[in-house]
Amino acid sequence: MPRKGSLIIVSGPSGAGKSALASAVISRLKDLHFSVSYTTRAPRGDERDGVEYHFVRKAEFEGLIRGNEFLEWAEVYGNYYGTARKFIDDTLSSGKDVLLDVDVQGARTMRRKRPDAISIFIMPPSYQVLRRRLENRKLDKDYVIEQRLKIACREIVQYKDYDYLIVNDDFDESVKELEAIILGSRCQMTSRAESAEAIVATFGGLDAEYP
Repeated sequence: MPRKGSLIIVSGPSGAGKSALASAVISRLKDLHFSVSYTTRAPRGDERDGVEYHFVRKAEFEGLIRGNEFLEWAEVYGNYYGTARKFIDDTLSSGKDVLLDVDVQGARTMRRKRPDAISIFIMPPSYQVLRRRLENRKLDKDYVIEQRLKIACREIVQYKDYDYLIVNDDFDESVKELEAIILGSRCQMTSRAESAEAIVATFGGLDAEYP
């Protein structure tokens, strides 16, 4: 009996490393698919349309909102971001897991709409390390970095709302921890209930009388 897939939410402050961790785990685990979000912001660096994000114009994004195509959407740093409903539902129904990389605001909405989702907060080892990471990646101007750090100060205290916490100090160790959480979720009773019932049925069912 195929199980229903699990929705895995990875979130945390900008620069904590959630996207890199998500990418690493996707390449290591079978039957784990990345939910490619929609955004109106421009691609950064080597980002490709349909891989890191679906890059769309504002008018197209607003049309998707009107069509109720998003499970959640929000405006972040002046740009829209949204999570496609159909991809997640279709993938989960096929028995495969979906990994969703969203900001703290988006994760809050997703946890409310999908309370059965598994939520993981990615925390930097310190404020100083987060600042250094944001500066070293050279994607933002100085004033944007300062804005991200201010927002991070508000986001970091929300880690208690999540199911799991990974302190991303050693990247390789953090990848192993994220992988372990996902593999563990596949062994939960809720994930394997249908399979277990089918096996028990071969023994005569729950009400069978044994000699």
